[in-house]
Amino acid sequence: MCSLHDFKNAQFILCILIMSDLPLIDPTPLEEDIAVEKSLRPSHFDEFIGQKENVESLKLYIEAANKRGDALDHVLLFGPPGLGKTTLANIISRELEVNIKPTSGPVIERAGDLAGMLTNLQKRDVFFIDEIHRLNSVVEEYLYSAMEDYTIDIMIDKGPNARSVQLNIEQFTLTGATTRLGNLTSPLRDRFGVVLRVDYYEPEELFHIINRSAEILDVEIDDEGAMEIAKRSRGTPRIANRILRRTRDFAEVKADGIISKSVANLSLSGMGIDETGLDDMDRRILEVLIENFNGGPVGVSSLAVAVSEDVTTVEDVYEPYLIKEGFIQRTSRGRIAQEKAFKLLGHEQKHQKGLFND
Repeated sequence: MCSLHDFKNAQFILCILIMSDLPLIDPTPLEEDIAVEKSLRPSHFDEFIGQKENVESLKLYIEAANKRGDALDHVLLFGPPGLGKTTLANIISRELEVNIKPTSGPVIERAGDLAGMLTNLQKRDVFFIDEIHRLNSVVEEYLYSAMEDYTIDIMIDKGPNARSVQLNIEQFTLTGATTRLGNLTSPLRDRFGVVLRVDYYEPEELFHIINRSAEILDVEIDDEGAMEIAKRSRGTPRIANRILRRTRDFAEVKADGIISKSVANLSLSGMGIDETGLDDMDRRILEVLIENFNGGPVGVSSLAVAVSEDVTTVEDVYEPYLIKEGFIQRTSRGRIAQEKAFKLLGHEQKHQKGLFND
């Protein structure tokens, strides 16, 4: 627990940050993120930072669709959470100058729910389904004809009186977002005309995002402070903005409200985020992989049990960044610690024979 004496020094605020138990490096949105993100989201491509190739492709397709007066081809955005898939979906609708109807895969439980949403769309509207990989199979099959022919067949009544009624719907653009492209069925995936991977951001791109967010939130930050946060934000804008808000709180209490490199360093250290962007659980995973399993290979289920964490959390929150940064490798036989992980923890790597990677 934090004592009253701690209030007199910087460790107090760091203690509060640590005790808050907020998963700062979790790229999935927290409740506190939702309201803030609305104010920070760019509304047009000209304001969007990063994902240059994707943005250029979308601008081209949208301009062509606008000239023809047609609906844009269906768009599938895939990649890790927190990288701007929802933001891009909203920008698509604004650039098309149409409305957007947002929902998510788990929300559409029955075919009737889908029919109600589709029949309310106006011509060329964007129908956005987040977590589209979580659509149930029955609903997904109804979506096929809607995507291809702009019709939907609904069964009315039951038993011998059951009959199918075909409803015509307006031309629309389905924009789907998923963190798990492999979980989409081939028939659904193949019906998207535009498939784009949204990838991690470079520190320089996050630097500009942080400065833009700081201006909107009226936060004083210098270039070195912004770059320090950018380098430790795991290539993810959502995490960068979350850390910015935490560091703002620290700076307002202990540093006259200005985020410099030293202030950012002290704040990030208190959050348990090191210079490589790893937090305590990241390091715990690497330690267990090396010390308990001799560097691997080991299955993710066994690894999750050993660190007392949920398998899905390990796979979705921690593993992607550890793989991206070269700390671990995912193979057909399991997870293997790489040389970079051994060096980070000060262990000597034991080379194993007979291991074949994917």
